Amino acid sequence: MKKREMHLPPGWYPGDSDEISRFLKGSLQNGSSKHNAGSPAHAAVAPHAGWYYSGKIAAGAVSSLKRDVTTVAVIGGHLPAGRPPLFAPEDAVCTPFGDMEIDDELRDALTRETGGADDLYIDNTVEVPVPMVRFFFPEAMLLWLRLPAEDSSFDAGKAIAQAAKKLNRRINVLASTDLTHYGVNYGFTPQGTGKAALKWVKEVNDLNFIRAVESGDNREVLKRALQDKSSCSAGAVLGAMGFAEETGLGKARLLEYATSADALSRGEEAPDSFVGYAALAFG
Repeated sequence: MKKREMHLPPGWYPGDSDEISRFLKGSLQNGSSKHNAGSPAHAAVAPHAGWYYSGKIAAGAVSSLKRDVTTVAVIGGHLPAGRPPLFAPEDAVCTPFGDMEIDDELRDALTRETGGADDLYIDNTVEVPVPMVRFFFPEAMLLWLRLPAEDSSFDAGKAIAQAAKKLNRRINVLASTDLTHYGVNYGFTPQGTGKAALKWVKEVNDLNFIRAVESGDNREVLKRALQDKSSCSAGAVLGAMGFAEETGLGKARLLEYATSADALSRGEEAPDSFVGYAALAFG
């Protein structure tokens, strides 16, 4: 059996299963589960930064998903337009809770349908959420893929739903993206620095992207992401939206929002650089 090792260095997420369990249980007890009232979701959007900054928000998104499924598709990004979808070619992924089997039958069907290729790169957009997915879905298989920031990713999400139906899979989709990367570290300072810039990111730039996702308009989502630089992995979100439309899940709802400044500043002066994070759920 060929296994995909987890490659990110220490600090992105805990490397010990007990520590992960404590983190996730504490996150839910401290508030992220309060947003998950109502019917469980079959698709969600979560951030993929280090857990110190965005783990609680990501836990809220993952825990909003329906539990009784056979497969969880985690869709990452960091792919520009013109790149093919990328799928993990291995048989399983290593996690601190043990191996998580790849749904190779679903992967192979989608590779043929989308013209996908093997994901041979180290990238945080899928790896960061996987330990959470393994914790909440210990019996499920994993579909590991990344989608480019282009219109075709919306159709790829539809293809996921269609292939899952043909193969009799009960499936959840988790799209992985961070929002605006603002500040000198990212070469993006249209509103200068300080509290006014932080307010603009929260109340304008990130909010415009979130509202676009909630509207269900996939072309507006891509436009906002590219024009406003408000999503680093828009293809992942488009995939979740296509899946939601194909399966009749309805539009997304915001569960929680924050920025890394909330962890860094603790109410003091805004940092020079920070990133936005949102959790959304469909259905």
